[in-house]
Amino acid sequence: MAKRNPSRRRKKRAPQKKSLPGWMIFLGAGLIILGVAAMIALPQEAPEEYSSVPVPVEYPAPELTLENLQGETESLADYRGQVVLVNLWATWCPPCKAELPVLQSYYEDHVVEGFSIIGINFGESHDEVDAFIKTTDLTYPIWIDIESASGLAFNSFSLPSSFVIDRTGTVRLAWTGAISQKMLEKHLTPIIAE
Repeated sequence: MAKRNPSRRRKKRAPQKKSLPGWMIFLGAGLIILGVAAMIALPQEAPEEYSSVPVPVEYPAPELTLENLQGETESLADYRGQVVLVNLWATWCPPCKAELPVLQSYYEDHVVEGFSIIGINFGESHDEVDAFIKTTDLTYPIWIDIESASGLAFNSFSLPSSFVIDRTGTVRLAWTGAISQKMLEKHLTPIIAE
């Protein structure tokens, strides 16, 4: 049997490092510069431009009775004859918290026209909600819904969600997501004016 000559062993080649061609590096850098320039040069849209758009609906307002922050029982039926925006929200929900000042401002502007907002906190304790509300300037009614009855009543478990009930007790608009002042003025103000 022939012995192999150790000097004839093949030497393993070190793997060659692959590098990107120069034109690819240049193209990538150019695209990054172009993207940054576009972000700087293009006008920035206000956050309200990202508001959700309501869906027109038409069904009777649900029977819903909950406790308010003061511990009193209230019902949607108590608000018959007013236009009501029911807003489902939670303290842990960033879009919910972002829209609260918008809702408060709209409420202040239209409360004298027979309009109200009912903010229904979804699934949190009275103490949690009360502590949070004390850090805000909210003056519209806040109800507590620990058992998610409002989600069942309105068939919605997305937060924030809002529903507009007209003076006759018919749900007319449904929003899923944060609402802007512009969207409120465009879609809700005409219902208040009816």
